Amino acid sequence: MRHTMRTAFAAILFSLFSTVALVNTAAAAGAQEIDIKVDGTINKFNTEVTGGAEFLKKAKAVLVFPDVIKGGFIVGGEYGKGALLSGGKTMGYYSIASASLGLQAGAQQYTIVMVFLNDEALTKFRDSKGWEAGVDGSVAIAKWGAGKDINSQNFKDPIVGFVLDNKGLMAGISLEGSKISKIDP
Repeated sequence: MRHTMRTAFAAILFSLFSTVALVNTAAAAGAQEIDIKVDGTINKFNTEVTGGAEFLKKAKAVLVFPDVIKGGFIVGGEYGKGALLSGGKTMGYYSIASASLGLQAGAQQYTIVMVFLNDEALTKFRDSKGWEAGVDGSVAIAKWGAGKDINSQNFKDPIVGFVLDNKGLMAGISLEGSKISKIDP
């Protein structure tokens, strides 16, 4: 019994340290590195999402997190840095973070592109001291058929989120509970 308790405690400590290491790796990016990765993400979005470039032209602003790292073992965490763009210019730098507890093991990396479709949602986001998805505003995760033009969709939500990995758009991801804060990289 004692051996089992020690093993469980060791596993929890290992998962905590592993999660902290993943977050520290993601936190190291400076402004120039973030800008380069954000530009690459926008180019990838425009290439991989049919009608993506035209869709982004309608946006009031686009918040891009090029490298979000999520991982853990029992205790999990998610962290990434990104930039808010409007008219192709950087309006500020932000981090996204969340924590979770439960049955989980492993790590993954993905990209988040949040498109603000109206001024009211953008103003509320920019004026916040720490914005939480699902509490301070809802983010509709875009879902549509492969190969269909994104502009054929009628998004009613003021913020539309896209989650991509190295294979393309991901399904079944939620941003609820993710905290987004302004940072100085």
